[in-house]
Amino acid sequence: MDLRLPRLRRPRPRRALAAAAAVVVLAGAGTWTAVASDDAPEVRRADRVVATGDGVRIDTSFFTAGPEGRRPAVLLGHGFGGSKEDVRAQAEDLARDGYAVLTWSARGFGRSTGKIGLNDPEGEVADVSRLVDWLAARPEVRLDKDGDPRVGMAGNSYGGAIALLGAGYDDRIDAVAPAITYFDLAEALFPDGVFKKLWAGAFVTSGGGCARFEPELCAMYERVAESGVPDARARALLEARSPAAVADRIDVPTLLMQGQTDSLFPLGQADAAARAIRANGAPVKVDWLAGGHDGGDPETDRLHERVRAWFDRYLKGDESADTGPAFRVTRTGGVDSTDGRAQLRGASADAYPGLRSGTRTVELTGREQRFANPAGANPPAVSALPGIGGSGGLSQLSSLGIGVSLDFPGQHARFESAPVTRDLRVTGSPAVTVRAKTTSDDAVLFAKVYDVGPDGRQQVLPSQLVTPVRVEGARAGKDVELTLPAVDHEVRKGHRLRLVLASTDLAYASPAAPATYTVSLKSGLTVPTAPGVTTAAAPLPAWVVWLPVAGAVTALALLLTGRRRTAAPAPDPDLADVPLQITGLSKRYARSADRYAVRDLSFRVDKGQVLGLLGPNGAGKTTTLRMLMGLIKPDDGEIRVFGHAVRPGAPVLSRVGAFVEGAGFLPHLSGRENLELYWAATGRPPEDAHLDEALEIAGLGDALARAVRTYSQGMRQRLAIAQAMLGLPDLLILDEPTNGLDPPQIREMREVMIRYAAAGRTVIVSSHLLAEVEQSCTHLVVMDRGRLVQAGPVHDIIGSGDTLLVGTVTPVEEPLAEKVAALPGVESAVRTDEGLLVRLGADGTAPRLIAELVRLEVPVTSVGPHRRLEDAFLTLIGGSA
Repeated sequence: MDLRLPRLRRPRPRRALAAAAAVVVLAGAGTWTAVASDDAPEVRRADRVVATGDGVRIDTSFFTAGPEGRRPAVLLGHGFGGSKEDVRAQAEDLARDGYAVLTWSARGFGRSTGKIGLNDPEGEVADVSRLVDWLAARPEVRLDKDGDPRVGMAGNSYGGAIALLGAGYDDRIDAVAPAITYFDLAEALFPDGVFKKLWAGAFVTSGGGCARFEPELCAMYERVAESGVPDARARALLEARSPAAVADRIDVPTLLMQGQTDSLFPLGQADAAARAIRANGAPVKVDWLAGGHDGGDPETDRLHERVRAWFDRYLKGDESADTGPAFRVTRTGGVDSTDGRAQLRGASADAYPGLRSGTRTVELTGREQRFANPAGANPPAVSALPGIGGSGGLSQLSSLGIGVSLDFPGQHARFESAPVTRDLRVTGSPAVTVRAKTTSDDAVLFAKVYDVGPDGRQQVLPSQLVTPVRVEGARAGKDVELTLPAVDHEVRKGHRLRLVLASTDLAYASPAAPATYTVSLKSGLTVPTAPGVTTAAAPLPAWVVWLPVAGAVTALALLLTGRRRTAAPAPDPDLADVPLQITGLSKRYARSADRYAVRDLSFRVDKGQVLGLLGPNGAGKTTTLRMLMGLIKPDDGEIRVFGHAVRPGAPVLSRVGAFVEGAGFLPHLSGRENLELYWAATGRPPEDAHLDEALEIAGLGDALARAVRTYSQGMRQRLAIAQAMLGLPDLLILDEPTNGLDPPQIREMREVMIRYAAAGRTVIVSSHLLAEVEQSCTHLVVMDRGRLVQAGPVHDIIGSGDTLLVGTVTPVEEPLAEKVAALPGVESAVRTDEGLLVRLGADGTAPRLIAELVRLEVPVTSVGPHRRLEDAFLTLIGGSA
């Protein structure tokens, strides 16, 4: 029996986008491979390139397994910045389960060409229809009628959005299962008219830069990033590329899987999608998983199994397939003592409760409060930090009860409840009304609700989520209704709820003009409790009757082995005096088995060195520094600082100081007061700060007594480095310390680094100013595409005899440079202002090169070894910077 809902066949909008929509042109016959597996059908894979008719080529893979015959098809999309290879494992599993699976790299990603259109209806969405056309012509695919295959779509993030858009634009899509994706991209990146600047920047960076996007998208991003305020054209552009634009056309069975730890696409996006699709009469189920774009547990295996069951039901027509409850949420239940991870349990309901079910009011107290929006909105408060994901993500720490948010004094108001008298489970979006008065016409408030422990010090921001609210026309006062982020969080008996309204947030753009905000309460905090959602009781394992015996055996094992299993790796005595030794270090991109940010990196740094870490954008420098500072864990290899293995929270990290560009200070305090306040927050004794020594090295002089708001950019940079030097760490890490400085300030910064290392300490500096690195660093590590290119003393790398600078009368055109690069004995040739920088291979010689240059009629005026770090750097990375 076919369980699909009756479908109304509508003409596909924009079906005339391209004449090739009905006929797909294949470039080449394709390549077939077989994937072996124990006790499972062999998976057959065919790789083909599909020409779209507008000059774009889409790289695809087609997977089938088992006997010949027709079967339902599945289109699997990948996440933003990835490619079809990211979903290969899921494609192979679905193929073994009896599906014909087609994966593809979206425009601008993997080996597909074209500009990134953020799921443009005339680009990426039209490509989906072409792929469906191709499936309809395959003998392996079941048809509902001629030209109409039985097909579902699934994918995460970017791939999830294209699944929803495919269902809205093409009536041949029969079921969808999107995960951690958006319904309205404009609302996701411009919530309530506030620019989500860090995530927007991450989009552009992971896409390969603004030039890789469609011109109108690039222009939009640059316009909004410069102004800090989204305009109506920007919203309209993103809305047109959102599933919300075709919400009334999505009427297929839909499984929505959304991440709780997700400041990019929060739970409200899935809620809007669920309400819209259900209004069209389609079956919808909602699943809140423990992961998301900010980290946590992605629950990959569980979600893949649920997607398979969804398609079994709505593509195969299998009535016995268990598609799960109408609503499911993953909850944390303590910590697994074996690996420190949050333990997960499921809760469910027979109906999706939405975000405002079972509300109760929690009274808040607090007088009217005034606070400031500082000039430049700096220093900003901290909630979520995009890019810090995985097991070390902020949201993972939040789920374990560790507070990591930061609100600056004088820049926020707060209101608190009395201690709750019984455990309170919040499931959905809390809400409150406040009275706001501003001294400016345009203001932004950042609303968040903390769970505050009985001692008042431990405070947790559930899932690290904050709601930005733009407030206009409030000079005379205005009532503002605030809807807080949707969460699933349990407030324990004796804890309090704290509503915080801040003027700044690191992840968002705030008004740069200084202003004063005054807020007061107009209502209590309404909290949704979703009473229909119940947590399944943990089943009693069958082996529980053996618990006493197991306990005795465990006790005996502990007596015999001690604590070897939980002990950290033993220090290496041979490296006790070595500041840094990195061996075989690798880090894969999130959700990728074979794409690396850093791969097999090894180098050593000794005492007294100033080491420059160089590489083009995307080389892996920042990822390496984050692993070095214990912020993220490597997938392979190890980092040892003075012989001790580095891991998050390792005691040896107390010997490491770090400066990250953009450090914030309290502007009304003096430089010295800012440093003293920072050191006091570490909980270490004041005498251990070595404040005077750090200040002497930084060279700030009498300026230490002045308020930081009077400092120049150079003085702020030196104060930030002085902060990193507190405690005189043996290893100092500086990331772009000279950004924004003028030449005299850069020279002063160089002297600071040299003075610090002169006492036998070690400095690692990551910088794009190659001339400055050449003057301040003793050693270099050059990276490209995650790998080590060269390491050694600066003079050795600059003086490499295999690189020649060819001077020319006139600039060399690119075609001629390419001919030189193709000569025998030449590794690379890069154009410079003076001519050509040529790197010779093992069999290359200068006389032979000169003869070839004359033959090619290159207007040579001189040939000699180069002497600049910039030239050496460009040669080492092949000009890719």
